[in-house]
Amino acid sequence: MNDVLVFVLLFAAIGIGWWLGRRSVVAPGADLPGQYYTGLNYLLDGRPDGAVDAFIDALEVNSDTLETHIALGNLLRKRGEVDRAIRIHQNLLARPSLPRPQIHQAHLELARDYISAGLFDRAERLLLDLVKDSPEQRRASRRHLLEIFQSQREWTQAVEVATALLPRKSLLGSSSAAPRGASRQPVAVALAHYHCELAAEMMEQGSLQDARKQLQQALHHDRRCVRASLMLGELECQAGHFKAAIKALRKVQQQDPDYISETLPALHDAYSQLGDTGPLRQYLQECLQSSPATPLLLAVVDDIRSTSGDASALDFLSAQLAKNPSLSGLSRLIELQGAAIEGPVRENLGLLEKLVGRLLAERPSYRCGHCGFAGRQLHWFCPGCKHWGTVKSIRGNRVD
Repeated sequence: MNDVLVFVLLFAAIGIGWWLGRRSVVAPGADLPGQYYTGLNYLLDGRPDGAVDAFIDALEVNSDTLETHIALGNLLRKRGEVDRAIRIHQNLLARPSLPRPQIHQAHLELARDYISAGLFDRAERLLLDLVKDSPEQRRASRRHLLEIFQSQREWTQAVEVATALLPRKSLLGSSSAAPRGASRQPVAVALAHYHCELAAEMMEQGSLQDARKQLQQALHHDRRCVRASLMLGELECQAGHFKAAIKALRKVQQQDPDYISETLPALHDAYSQLGDTGPLRQYLQECLQSSPATPLLLAVVDDIRSTSGDASALDFLSAQLAKNPSLSGLSRLIELQGAAIEGPVRENLGLLEKLVGRLLAERPSYRCGHCGFAGRQLHWFCPGCKHWGTVKSIRGNRVD
């Protein structure tokens, strides 16, 4: 990072020298300020921190130098030197002679500084002012407001801001394209999860009807929102509406089959309450054929074991593992094999089962498809890349 800072400062020094030299041509007799030479000395001596301060003092704030100030402030913020970034951007705002759009840009950068420093109240006030006063910075300000409301778990405010960010319908019926970066997630996806967060709070309070409305809103904004379907299935089970629960949970197969395994406990409970697990058995077999995954395989194995015995379950599991090997499947195979034999071989299988169990305990169960974050539990909001709904159960031939 120091190499990057030195490069940026060298570029800034050239720019500052050019601007100061240009000014001296316009105003003959004006010498380059001493702080400029001091900054160069710091830079040549390998002391970039001192060079930053010297160049800031040397560089007059005006429309021509605004971008240089902002670039230095952003670099310092990325390096974790938030206090110095705040000082630079506050220095810009102390110059009322700047055009209004540039003042708004400086306000936005200062709000970003405050967010990095954890000063959310100050950042929120600045961003709300920009939403009201600056059409140019309105969308960016709302994006940063979402960061604040997410971190503070203020879901009602997040819903309000995200709704304002949704693409507008044109007179011809097409959505106006929302500007997004390469890694930016569609607003509708995040908005659906905000409704899910509100629904979770309402379910904890026992307000099932209000929670149902929130989940319906989530599916309205993102019909592929698996989380909303899972929560709706859970809610209908709590309400005793088991057929409605099954309908919601089975929708996950069309939304994203990677999440089918998350529906299994609730599905089993709902079918059991109806007194008929036959349709569940058929559904699991269909899912296993179309989207093979170890949790599904083990659920089918358990079903075969309870209805047809260990031998049938062992034969079925062996055939499946020959096509799609996995550690969890191997662990269950050892368990079934050990139950069928006696003597020293059974003890050896028990030892092997413990070793496989240790390997499984060290492996993550979930991984983010966007940034690769891995963990042992499902996160709807990825702690790594801050995306919603990108963490899924790991499935495949080698790792689960």
